[in-house]
Amino acid sequence: MPPDPPCVPLACHSWYSLLRGTDPIESLCAAAVRHGFEALALADVNALYGALTFWEAAREAGLAPILGADIMVEGSARAILLAAGARGYRRLCRIITESHRGDYGKSPVAFSLYDLLAQDREGLWVVSRDLGLLADLARATGTKRLAAAVTPGAPHRAAVEFARRAGIPAVAAGDIFFVEPESRDLHRLLRAIDLNTKLSRLPEGACAPASAWMMPPAALARAFPDCPEVLDAASAIAADCAMTEPPWGRLIFPSFEGLSPEAAFERLRRECLEGAMRRYGHISEAVGGRLEHELEIIRKKNFAEYFLVVADIVKQSPRTCGRGSAAASIVSYTLGITHVDPVRHDLFFERFLNEGRVDPPDIDVDFAWDERDAILDYVFGKYGTERAAMVSNHLCFRGRAAVREVAKVYGLPDDEIREVTVHQDDARTQREPWPEILRWAERLNGHPRHLSVHCGGVVIVPGAMADHVPVEPAAKGVGIIQWEKDATEESGLVKMDLLGNRSIAVIRDALAAVKAHHGVDIPWERFNPLEDLRAQDLIRSGDTIGVFYVESPAMRQLQCKTGTGDFEHLVIHSSIIRPAANKYIREYVRRLRGGPYRAIHPIMDDIMRDTYGIMVYQEDVAKIVIAMAGFDAASADDLRKVLSKKHKQRKLADYRARFHEGAASRGFTREVVDQVWEMILSFAGYSFCKPHSASYALVSFKSAYLKAHYPAEFMAAVISNQGGYYSTFAYISECRRQDLSVLLPDVNESAIPYTGVNRQVRVGLMQVQGLSVDSMEAVAMARRTGGPFRSLEDFLRRVSIDSSDVRLLIRAGAFDSVAGGLSRPDLMWQWVRWSARRAKRERPSSLFDRHDEAAWPTGATPDYDGATVLRHEAETLGFLVSRHPLTLHRKEMAKLRCVPGADLGRHVGRTVTTVGWLVTGKMVTTKDDEPMEFLSFEDTTAIYETTMFPDAYRKFRSMLTRARPYVLRGKVEEDFGAITLTVSDLKYLDGVSAATDLPRRNGGQCWRRSLPGSIWPGKS
Repeated sequence: MPPDPPCVPLACHSWYSLLRGTDPIESLCAAAVRHGFEALALADVNALYGALTFWEAAREAGLAPILGADIMVEGSARAILLAAGARGYRRLCRIITESHRGDYGKSPVAFSLYDLLAQDREGLWVVSRDLGLLADLARATGTKRLAAAVTPGAPHRAAVEFARRAGIPAVAAGDIFFVEPESRDLHRLLRAIDLNTKLSRLPEGACAPASAWMMPPAALARAFPDCPEVLDAASAIAADCAMTEPPWGRLIFPSFEGLSPEAAFERLRRECLEGAMRRYGHISEAVGGRLEHELEIIRKKNFAEYFLVVADIVKQSPRTCGRGSAAASIVSYTLGITHVDPVRHDLFFERFLNEGRVDPPDIDVDFAWDERDAILDYVFGKYGTERAAMVSNHLCFRGRAAVREVAKVYGLPDDEIREVTVHQDDARTQREPWPEILRWAERLNGHPRHLSVHCGGVVIVPGAMADHVPVEPAAKGVGIIQWEKDATEESGLVKMDLLGNRSIAVIRDALAAVKAHHGVDIPWERFNPLEDLRAQDLIRSGDTIGVFYVESPAMRQLQCKTGTGDFEHLVIHSSIIRPAANKYIREYVRRLRGGPYRAIHPIMDDIMRDTYGIMVYQEDVAKIVIAMAGFDAASADDLRKVLSKKHKQRKLADYRARFHEGAASRGFTREVVDQVWEMILSFAGYSFCKPHSASYALVSFKSAYLKAHYPAEFMAAVISNQGGYYSTFAYISECRRQDLSVLLPDVNESAIPYTGVNRQVRVGLMQVQGLSVDSMEAVAMARRTGGPFRSLEDFLRRVSIDSSDVRLLIRAGAFDSVAGGLSRPDLMWQWVRWSARRAKRERPSSLFDRHDEAAWPTGATPDYDGATVLRHEAETLGFLVSRHPLTLHRKEMAKLRCVPGADLGRHVGRTVTTVGWLVTGKMVTTKDDEPMEFLSFEDTTAIYETTMFPDAYRKFRSMLTRARPYVLRGKVEEDFGAITLTVSDLKYLDGVSAATDLPRRNGGQCWRRSLPGSIWPGKS
């Protein structure tokens, strides 16, 4: 007779048992196969985080997957719950959801596993070591699907005898928290991190026992010589829980206002026709035919309610950017979800929806960043927290954070940890325990740590969310489902991304200023400046600092190299500028500029004629694999999705084999196929479809139009919304380069944000460092209700704010315009007298009674010297506004014979000296995995780009800070018209103390250390 199948592990915990389990799901499955198990149960603590990954990995490994959870809540009984069918899975999701209610200290509720199971445990196996729980459940609900758990290495006679008396099975169900015994040290490390304690103080009861590893069948048999039936019971439970299909997969669409599918479709059709008239003025044959084609697919797929839900949400804000593949849909365009005309720009609808597509549509909408929370409030208010939730992110240990966490549990002091994490490359040469800490940190890398809220993913279901996936509260209070984006989509839940975008707020605020100052009202829906020549010139030249999505150094250089400013090329560039495509960007530029080329194969030119035979968009992947290897549309789209996913290697290998085989059968050579596949792999990580790039390019054009025509209003909005690529200081410098006057804060002229009118930008009260929001609002309100302030005394009578805030405003120069000839020291003494008198009235026995007011200055007080004024400006505003800090170093610069940044293009091929202030940088690695960096510096004439190759980067990286000026020496290089400086030498211009005393890359907020000693003496 064949041997009985081995026992099935029923209590496996992966690393999704956060800060308890040590191994990824794939490792658990591999170990189970190695031991000869035929099934495996995943029972992570209060979680189904890895359920979809587990199902797929187990199936690929030839294992029968069993879905479960270890319900472990302080103050309640503990049990392993295993789902026997779809009904049990739904109940499991509900119980996990209940186990998380009250997390993070938000309205804690009493959790009773017994109450929940006694209420309903249909379809669930309850496997527990808590004999009291089992006895109570047996009395209340009967003995069906109850089992007493026994554990290797622990006494089990009482549990076996209880099970026999109660008529339920005793089952081998020992906890498995690590695959191998030696991984218990990692488990202990995770527990110490979780409990925020030192390893040396970790209570043993906080950890799983040494037996909590995946024992092979022989070891399990030896553990239970007196009751082998517990092994058979595990196999029997596994058989009962085996599901041939996962309990997810069908599309779950939100319902809209209780409409039937038929009524929803008719409403959708009516709203689309109304929107088409609004967009086009009349419905042409092309527009009508496209609309009917899309509506018919939507009707067949029963997607109407989804479109209505999204359209209703979008109506809550007048300014949005619908993007992603949805921008290829004329239905989305006519509903106002997207704003790029898919007919005019020839956007391919089937990339978004087609009859063969089995996954749901995915619509992404950007809102102004400060309006997004109100949109989410609307969604949760309309659909309720039971039906709506946000998608989660699974945050993992990474890099320095992992080193810090390990060092903390080793008991090392904060200062030492900080020093090593800053200079981590040198840590291996240090004394123990640092080498050991770094080894643990490397092992922790990639381990899930906790959940956070996805930046915008929202799911709405017609019934209860907890029937489909467990929900738990995030730290921000919103409910999040336990799955990340990819698992959400694969499960059939229909996600929409409602995202915050600062550039939309920039455009909104700039348009409002244009209307207020110039009387020009530009409606968002009709703001489509693609043919504006000044905007095109600005984009063509790369003069796009502040302009959405095209302000990064790489994008500005690409625009300079191509010399194109039209919308169609900007769409291409918005897609091609991705890290993995770097090797193809230069070839694209060469071909665009007329360079001769021979495509990999003529088919590349046929399919991608507009992009010179180079794959740029996600659609290009699908088109190529269909044309070269005979993929069907669904498989081609699935390959596109696999390229963007985290855990993709096995699927990607399968697709590679299929692509090579299909292409070879059609006569393509191995060399061609390999080259095309390499280009396909450049879409790994992130990449865009053409409709998405077109949507972003439209926002870029709106930004460029405003910068070109209304630069002061635009730059003020950029700075106020605090979301661009560069620091506030860099944008102030850009204002000066545009010949805009930058004015200091003023109690009568400054609003809370920056304001721009005509050729002037006024610093807002928001820039005064340390000024409270309440004080800002009080100043604005007093001015609005009582008119301008006439003097400091008038201000003090009308505005009730903290006295320290008044001092800040005086030092920032905000009262200079109402000083009436008084110096700033005079204003300080006036403020002191006012404060003293007010304190005396309010507190007669105050300290001021003991001071002789007669001894205070009565006449005019000399004003501060220039150095002190500049020091106060840097202190109160975070940097110098009245001038560029490099102007303080004219004497030193005059001795250096520096080339201005704006003139570097005249010195191509020469080695020159420049002076600059670090603006931003991007560290990359070479093909040999050596670090190097691209750095942007500025002087008073321009921002210019530099390159530090590995040798220079190793030499100078510890000197890099945004708090000091530099002298740079290097060779000026030119590539298709774009100028860069290859740095060979770097030193400080100001002669202040060593770089190790300064914060690295501090965002441009430490300007005080840049001032010469006469202006910023010694210690602050």
